[in-house]
Amino acid sequence: MNPLMEGFEGVLDPDSFEAQLVENLSPARLPRHVAIIMDGNGRWARQRGLPRIEGHRAGVKAVKATVECAARLTLPVLTLYAFSSENWKRPEREVNTLWGLLRQYLRSDLATLQKNNIRFDTIGRTGELPRTVREQLEKVTRKTSANTGTRLFLALSYSGRTELVDAFNRLLRRERAVPVESADIEANLYTRGLPDPDLLIRTSGELRISNFLLWQIAYSEIYVTDVLWPDFRGVDFLQAVQEFQQRERRYGGVASPALDNG
Repeated sequence: MNPLMEGFEGVLDPDSFEAQLVENLSPARLPRHVAIIMDGNGRWARQRGLPRIEGHRAGVKAVKATVECAARLTLPVLTLYAFSSENWKRPEREVNTLWGLLRQYLRSDLATLQKNNIRFDTIGRTGELPRTVREQLEKVTRKTSANTGTRLFLALSYSGRTELVDAFNRLLRRERAVPVESADIEANLYTRGLPDPDLLIRTSGELRISNFLLWQIAYSEIYVTDVLWPDFRGVDFLQAVQEFQQRERRYGGVASPALDNG
């Protein structure tokens, strides 16, 4: 039996399609870092004649399912694009409701994070968030800081361009001598110390990266699914990982002779 099945024991029907996906995964070729652009909440709600907020509410269920699946696979890092810097332009009522949903998620799922040995943290300009949200984020970050399993990052008030601006400003404040090297920039990113994403998933079928982890995804494998985020579940996540394992990563080089057919 594939050792990855141990994490799903008692959760999956051994004869289910999801169990077959897990069984066929290679433990040695799992991505170290998966990043997800969670897109499609608004369209999901519109298709059902519901207010946009209902799409966001349904999206929380997708977050829970995806996080638990990643933890069962023991993936080292999972980063979710939860709120971009541009999202502040949305109607105030919608933004405030999003913060309410985030606080609710953090309160209700702390026990689940602990049970799954997940270490929680954030990236982005979180100082811009409402005080009550920051306090809840800090509480969950503190309480899960000793966990040793999957590291879960929420990107909040995040922008890839802003991250680079902040990195260069840190270098300037430290009076870093020129020339600046790649390692200097990486050491000042929000994600410093983390592996770059091996796999970037985007839901809803849109073919853009939306200002997300611009430096870090230079060589990420990109997987786009037409599934809207509120409908995304563990089986969809496993299919993305399966697709990742079927690709050959070249990093600007050439295919190995054994695999190159022309």
